Amino acid sequence: MENSAPYFYALISVLLAVVAYFLRQLLADFKRVEKDVTEVKATMALIKAEFKGINELMNQRIEFLERRIHHLETIIFKTNEHEGK
Repeated sequence: MENSAPYFYALISVLLAVVAYFLRQLLADFKRVEKDVTEVKATMALIKAEFKGINELMNQRIEFLERRIHHLETIIFKTNEHEGK
């Protein structure tokens, strides 16, 4: 029994070393994931800002075209009224 104690301690040491190695790998993976999530958040914020700018530009263009159509309709209706009289 006395001879098996050093083997037991050696086995425990090896197992703890393996666990420590995998914990280091896991920590490194979590750091990479955290970095990737930060990059994704920054990219999403950029895309959101760009989309908001494009949306505002489209809304301005639509409003301009609506005013133009209304103006043209007014001119056409006035012309038709004058021709009809």
